[in-house]
Amino acid sequence: MYDLPDFDLAPYEADFGESAPVRRSYCSWTDAGWRSLLVQCFDHETEVEELSLPGVADVHLVLCVAGEVLMWTRVGGGTVRRRWNPGTMELLLPGQPVVRGYRASGPMRTIQVHIPSGTVARVVAELGGPPPDFEAVADRVSKGDPVAEHLVRALPAASSANEVYAESAATFLATHLLARGDRLRPPGREHPAVRAATAVMQDRLAEPLTLAEIAEEAHLSVYHLIRVFRAATGETPHRYLTRLRIERARRLLRDSTLTIAQIAERSGFGSPGSLSTAFLGQIGVRPSEYRNS
Repeated sequence: MYDLPDFDLAPYEADFGESAPVRRSYCSWTDAGWRSLLVQCFDHETEVEELSLPGVADVHLVLCVAGEVLMWTRVGGGTVRRRWNPGTMELLLPGQPVVRGYRASGPMRTIQVHIPSGTVARVVAELGGPPPDFEAVADRVSKGDPVAEHLVRALPAASSANEVYAESAATFLATHLLARGDRLRPPGREHPAVRAATAVMQDRLAEPLTLAEIAEEAHLSVYHLIRVFRAATGETPHRYLTRLRIERARRLLRDSTLTIAQIAERSGFGSPGSLSTAFLGQIGVRPSEYRNS
C-alpha cells in the first residue's frame, strides 16, 4: 500500500458553530477514520451574501444534492453566476481562493470531497505526460460527469469501510478526472463557438431559448453554428439542448419532490406534455414511470 498522504488540516478546521452559514453533518476523518480521502456533508443556509473559501492544494469536488440555488462566485476581479440544481458538480481549482454568495429556494445540501495533493501527484506521474490542466478538468466536470457524481454520492454511506477503500476511491477519482483520454470531453468542444453555445445552453437551460439567440452568443450565423456544432459534437444544437434538459429533468425526478409540471418548467419544457414526449423519446418511459422506478 502507498503511504497515506498528508492533508493540510488548517483550511478545514473552520468554526461550524450555531451562527455559521454552513453546518457539517458528516466528516470521514472523524466518522470513518479515513486519512486518504476527506468526505464531508454540509447543510447550508438558504442565503449567504459572502463566504470566503481558502485556496487548498487538494482537488476539491463539490456536489449539490439538494436545493435550487443561484450561485455567484468571485475569483480575482471577475464574478461568475450559475444556477445549481441537484446533480450540479464543480471542481475548485487547487490553490485558488474564491468568494461565494448564493440564494437558495429551499434547503441546500452538498457533498464535498477532497483528494489529497499527494495522491494527485502520484496519479499524474503514473499517467505520464504534461502537468494536468485543472481548468479544462473543471470545465468538463461542470458539464456533467455521471461516474464521478455516482461515486461522490456513495462515499458518505461507506463509512464502515476501511482505509484501503478510502485510498482506492481517492486513486480512482483522481485517475478518472485526470486521464488524458478524451472520453469525458465531446470531440471538438474546444472550438470557441461551441464553448460559447454550450455555455449559454447551460446557463439558460430553464428559459425559452431559440437557435438564433444561441448563434448570437457564439457570434455566428444560425447556419454556420449548426454546421460547426454538428462537426464538433456529432449532433445539432437543438438535440444537444434537448439532451441537457432531459438530463436535468431526470435528476429532478430522482432527487426532488417537485411535481411533473414544476420539473417541466425548471428543465426548460413548456408543459408537462412536452416533457413527457421528449422524455419518452430519449429515455423510453414517461417521467412518472421513471420516478416510480
